[in-house]
Amino acid sequence: MKSKEIEICLGSSCHSRGSQKIALILKEYAKENENISLKGCLCKGKCSIGPNVVINTKDYSNVNEYGILDILNETY
Repeated sequence: MKSKEIEICLGSSCHSRGSQKIALILKEYAKENENISLKGCLCKGKCSIGPNVVINTKDYSNVNEYGILDILNETY
């Protein structure tokens, strides 16, 4: 299985838009699935379209806790 690299913005704008909820979902997902590298990052400069998540170098914006699992399922 291909390794998954997931990065979530934890900057103040993304945080205020719900990135902490997404981070908890991603943490649980990483526990249940192998070969996942999960890390947080600071601002990527796309604050107005956050929360922002990068999965294997592909950017996702306006991510929410309802759609993140759909995105993960699409990418793997």
